[in-house]
Amino acid sequence: MGKTIAEKILSEKSGTDARAGQIVMADVDYVMVNDVTGPIAFREYAKLGTGSMYKDRMVLIPDHYVPAKDVASAEQAKEMREFAHEHQLPNYFEIGKSGVCHQLMVEEGFAAPGRLIVGADSHTCTYGGINAFSTGIGSTEAAAAFATGKLWFKVPETIKVVVRGKFRRNVGGKDLILKIITDIGVDGANYKALEFHGDIQNIPVADRLAVSNMAIEAGGKAGIFPCDDLTREYIRDTVRGEYTPVDADPDAEYCRVLEYDLDQLEPMVSYPHLPSNGRPVREADVRIDQAYLGSCTNGRIEDMRIGAEVVKGRKVAPGVRFLVVPASQKVYRQMVEEGLMQIFLDAGAFISGPTCGACLGGYMGILAAGERAVSSTNRNFIGRMGDKASEVYLAGPATVAASAIAGRIVTPDQLEGN
Repeated sequence: MGKTIAEKILSEKSGTDARAGQIVMADVDYVMVNDVTGPIAFREYAKLGTGSMYKDRMVLIPDHYVPAKDVASAEQAKEMREFAHEHQLPNYFEIGKSGVCHQLMVEEGFAAPGRLIVGADSHTCTYGGINAFSTGIGSTEAAAAFATGKLWFKVPETIKVVVRGKFRRNVGGKDLILKIITDIGVDGANYKALEFHGDIQNIPVADRLAVSNMAIEAGGKAGIFPCDDLTREYIRDTVRGEYTPVDADPDAEYCRVLEYDLDQLEPMVSYPHLPSNGRPVREADVRIDQAYLGSCTNGRIEDMRIGAEVVKGRKVAPGVRFLVVPASQKVYRQMVEEGLMQIFLDAGAFISGPTCGACLGGYMGILAAGERAVSSTNRNFIGRMGDKASEVYLAGPATVAASAIAGRIVTPDQLEGN
């Protein structure tokens, strides 16, 4: 019997014949922590007292509360900074040279096909978009990986997702993953991998990253795409070291098969308070107070280009706040160089440097009671972006930008003049 991509990667990294359901001890290529999860990991590492440390495999990225919003967050950032300095860690990314952790892991070449990457953040599954097996862990597990370079894994079963056709205009990866989660539920892929097949060449890598990012919202352990020419081109100038792409065997065993026709996929929006509460945008009748374009899901330059195209020559609706947050310093610079910054400013948007702040309800974009936001982020749980009486609607970048202009949730095709 052949193997899935997840089984193959975990076999290679564990040196065993790994099959779904088995427990393996595997070498990790990289372990990532951020300013929230890192300090806990540092303290747990100190308790181990081993003295051993796999420095080159550790990546430290402050991103959740940057710049620091208060004394508590400043102390967290300081603890990370001092830990990196004390141990002379080469992969620490200070504010101003950094960005949202999952964006940076790709930009800086840590993520690559065939690698096994863990991170103390649930959306570490993002890197499956470029053929890695990546998954979220706890801070205690991160400490163990610091010291040993290894972790145990239960090899997941895999759901095969077959896509056919090509996205229509203003439809993308975010709409696909919202549709999948709506179909199978937030527990439909519990401890399973989603593995994508079919007309993958019609899905841009940025969209693949968005899809893999939200595999966790269906309970998934990972969301993995095959490696193709688009993948190789996307990472060509940034990847660190050599990598080995991994494909599934033709006779691999899957626990379930899902099929989607991209030509028929509509722009989707997930209503409060679950990502699985999705429906076509055309059915929406929701006025908004805030639109948010950014995050580890849709804060890449491709998303910014989509948003800028929609708002160019238009103005943000009265009474609406449009927050635009690039996912990294590199994306920020590209926005300046391509003139996107000017387009957003002319439209009346607020533009921030890279941060996770508003996405997790931390700061800078918090919703008051009764307010509604349409957001390109990945979660819309109760109180996710502010008061428990606020509401978050999840959508793709085109819908978010169009909604900022209309003052209600719409697609670009529904805007006046289109």
